[in-house]
Formats: sequence, C-alpha cells, structure tokens
Amino acid sequence: MTKGTQPITLGVERLLSEKIDLLRGARIGLVCNQASVDHAFHHVADVFHQHPDVNLTALFGPQHGIRGDVQDNMIETGHAIDRKTGLPIYSLYSETREPTAEMLRDVDIIVFDLQDVGTRIYTFVYTLANCMRAAKKLGKKVIACDRPNPIGGSKVAGVVLDPACASFVGQFPISTRHGMTVCELGRMFNEHFGIGCDLECVTMSGWARQLWYDETNGPWVLPSPNIPTIDTTVVFPATVHLEGTQMSEGRGTTKPFEFAGAPYINAEEFAGTLAEFKFPGVYFRACGFMPTFQKHAGQACGGIQIHVTDRETFEPTIAGIAIVKTAFDMYGAHFRWKDPPYEYEYDRNPFDLISGTSKVREAIERGDSLDSIQASWETPLAEFKRLREQFLLY
Repeated sequence: MTKGTQPITLGVERLLSEKIDLLRGARIGLVCNQASVDHAFHHVADVFHQHPDVNLTALFGPQHGIRGDVQDNMIETGHAIDRKTGLPIYSLYSETREPTAEMLRDVDIIVFDLQDVGTRIYTFVYTLANCMRAAKKLGKKVIACDRPNPIGGSKVAGVVLDPACASFVGQFPISTRHGMTVCELGRMFNEHFGIGCDLECVTMSGWARQLWYDETNGPWVLPSPNIPTIDTTVVFPATVHLEGTQMSEGRGTTKPFEFAGAPYINAEEFAGTLAEFKFPGVYFRACGFMPTFQKHAGQACGGIQIHVTDRETFEPTIAGIAIVKTAFDMYGAHFRWKDPPYEYEYDRNPFDLISGTSKVREAIERGDSLDSIQASWETPLAEFKRLREQFLLY
C-alpha cells in the first residue's frame, strides 16, 4: 500500500454525519484542542458551533490549552472565552483536572475528541478518564470520538504502570506503548478499571491496527507543542523517559524528542556506546545541539539524534531506558534524576512516575544489565496484552 492513501473517516466525522441523533436536543460540552480537526482541517469547535442540530454550550481544553499555545511541559492553563465562538473555555489542566459541577451546569453530553500519541506517558487520555468520572458523579453522558493511534495499534511494549506510581501521566496499569486507540482505552477505563459512566464510543471507519497515521489520509495537526510530526511520535516512547532526568530531551530545539543529551556528554563516545546494544531499526548519530528554552537553555549539549531506519523493528521503550542507563553509567558524576515534583500534586521521583515503577531506576542505580531490566517487566506486560484484547474495536 502506498503511504498516505488509506481512506479513513474519523469518529467525530461519523458522529456529525451518521450519528447526529445522539446530539440532537442536548447541550454539548466539547473537549478539544488544535488537533481536533476534520479532513478539511476545520476545527471541530467551529463545526459544532455552526451545525444546526448541535447546541454547543461549553469548550474544555487539556494540557497545553485548547489552541496548543502553552509551550512548557507542566504549566497550568487558565479559563477563558473563545474568541471565535464566544463560548466559555474551561481548562482541565488548571486548579482542577476534572470538570466541576459548575462547569457542567449547562452540559448534558461531554464529547471528547483529542488526538493521542500511543504512549502511556501523555495526559490526554487521563483527561478523558477524569471527564468520565465527572459524568458518572453528575449524571452526564460521554461520547468519545476515535482517532488513529499514530504509531499503530499492533505493537505493545514496556513497563506496565505500578499503581504506587500513578499520576496524571499514568493513572492506570497499562504499558508504555499500549497499542490502543482513545475509544479502546476509554472502554478499558470504564469497564475494567471501574469508572462506570454512560459512555458511547464512536469508532472510525477505514482504520486498521497495523496502520501508522501517515499511511492514512487523516489530517495531522501537532497534538501538543513538542509533538510536531509523526516521526516525533515514533521516538516519543523512548525519549519521554529523559523528562525524568536532568538530560535534555530536545525541548527547545527543532527536533524535540529526537535529540537527547547534556552539556557533559561526549557525543561520539555516547553514540558509540549506544551502538553496541545493536538495537534493530535505529541509528544513534552523534551530534551537538543547543536548546533555546527548557533544560540547558543556551548551553551546548553533546548527545545523539535518533534516526529510525525501520520503525517496524525499532522498539523505542527499551531504547529510551538504554539512553538513560548509558548516561548514568558513563557520566555518573554529572548525571542527575529530575527533582520532584514532576507534577504539582505528586512529590515522587519524576523518573519513577514516567517509567511507571521505581524498579527501573533502582536497577539502573544498581548497575543491572539492560537485559535484566527488560526481563523484569515482561510478565506484567504479557498479562496486559491479554487484558487489552477484550477492549479492541478494530
């Protein structure tokens, strides 16, 4: 199949065409951001607002804001009025991350339409879970609209979250790379993890599990400021782990999450050591870079750029742990874990929250082999793979 040619119909497009009766006569609150567009790149808030059969009464924005303009990683966003529609925008990354009774006063149905990136360490699906919890408490309905998992829905890898390390970047025991869509995760949250709200999932048509986003004709808009491209989503399950360290994950550069390094790293030595792991489908190119903001802003960093040569064989999670372990082993006098809090309410080691367990960090500190670290998560991963099967929709 030629890349980019598989026609798909997004969940929100099916909702507005085939399933519009679900919305008629109800007051609608829409959870969306800048990536919530249809195939013509029309923003769904505008489409809903202009639709004669939709009574849109409120907008809700996730982390980074409804327009994706809040750059930094953990900066809370405020409430506002949408300039185009005149509707209230309630931030679900503010003093509350769950819609309040006041926010939902004029809402009967919460419609959720956000683009996920296929990695446990990403807050949008937990915004869905929080909306579902509020809906359960307040007697509202949730309609989740599906979009593709950009890194495909077949591969499942990495650490299954230890509930002791639960946070807003990981509320449930799912694996680092989960291979699920938003609707599939919503079903799992609702049925297996017990939220129990009135949830309706509107699936896509045309999408299949093995498809990467760029093998479809779907409209791609960056879902958050540092996830600009599909290439970013491919490496994100690897280098997101650097957020739990003082190393740069490339924020403040033109290649966020593709660059990894720090001022103390010798790029050639670092890349050479990573090459010894012989990971398939990837080349670690020695490079230098200088972040313009975030960690090490204005400082020259040595490190690597991750060049994925075969994304079907590349396994990002273990590669990301290898990058962290190699930096710790080679530059222990300089290497530092990120100081807590990673999120305002979680005074835990940030790397533990991101990796989903304290065991990986403890193993790195002990000097355990990479093989033994990977072996430590295989049994829970096999159990998660079995669980996941019952919630798949495609």
